[in-house]
Amino acid sequence: MVLAGGGVAALEAALALRELAGDRVSITLLAPEPEFVYRPMTVREPFASSAARHYPLDGIAADVGAVLVQDSLESLDHAARLVRTAAGLNVEYDALVLGLGARLRARFDNALTIDDRRLDEQLHGLIQDIEEGYTHRIALIAPSPMPWPLPMYELALLIARRAYDMGADLSITIATPEDAPLAVFGSAVSDGIGKLLEERGILTLTSAHVEVPQHGCVVVRPGDRELHADRIIAMPQLIGPSVAGVPTDSANGFIPVDEHCRVRGLENVWAAGDATDFPVKLGGIAAQQADVAAAAIAALAGVPLPQPRFDPEVHAILLGGDEPLFLNARLTGGHGSGSELSETPYRWPPAKIAAKYLGPYLATRDRVGASA
Repeated sequence: MVLAGGGVAALEAALALRELAGDRVSITLLAPEPEFVYRPMTVREPFASSAARHYPLDGIAADVGAVLVQDSLESLDHAARLVRTAAGLNVEYDALVLGLGARLRARFDNALTIDDRRLDEQLHGLIQDIEEGYTHRIALIAPSPMPWPLPMYELALLIARRAYDMGADLSITIATPEDAPLAVFGSAVSDGIGKLLEERGILTLTSAHVEVPQHGCVVVRPGDRELHADRIIAMPQLIGPSVAGVPTDSANGFIPVDEHCRVRGLENVWAAGDATDFPVKLGGIAAQQADVAAAAIAALAGVPLPQPRFDPEVHAILLGGDEPLFLNARLTGGHGSGSELSETPYRWPPAKIAAKYLGPYLATRDRVGASA
């Protein structure tokens, strides 16, 4: 089988398959980058925290007995069961998992659109300006729809803490299309986070659909209210990978999948993660989809397993408060049910990416690295 991608979805699928199917499957990992970066932790880097961890993919591939091909997927020939790479290779498959991720696009011309691959570089100057008293008003805004809002709230809280520590005069406003802060987690989380933001002096405008007609000015609709700020930080819009031969939705290029994470219209092809048309983009969701796909492929290889359906839950850790906060919910419609907000981890070891196989694997690597 072939796993296309080098992120959470592909690595979780590789680990799950090795656990479920053993040597019944041979695995090829087709990845464009040499490393897996623990991207949810990059949000701390502009604040003089340690860098997010990097894990060489060749070591992970060796651990799961996979062949690593350092290349990217260019096109899919479904009839011939071939994937073609950017370097011109043809790779055959019996089963294929597309863990291609999404592409970032700037939705607002007159704002700084963050990219978690270079967040320290983007925000270093802003943090200095706050500390030195040159910046007094910041707005954090999100496009509609908002695929994953957590980093926006973490940045707001981390910036507010840095300003407080430095005695800087700073006002922070969040404008979000959500009807409540972190509404995807449900009412208990939204209420708790709303109180935390209020305690930190952060103004939150909900159900806000924004435009940035010029530098320093945000127009909030409905109502055409103008919000003025020295600096405007925008969350990126996400769009699908749009690979030749892979079906996409008509709107933003995402891959349509069914309840078993099979790509609609293709046989023996699954997709997981941000590239799919599931609206919530989160590492833990990618891992859950990868687990569903891995179970189906293991059954295809002859392992007698029940075929699970994708039944999404969201587990996350919010940074920026006095202590990390642990957020949990089951997704039903646009909001979470069973909403929980706690200072106690919901599982051990606690991790920003809640993944059944990848989480413990990375924790073990971290312990071994620390011992060395």
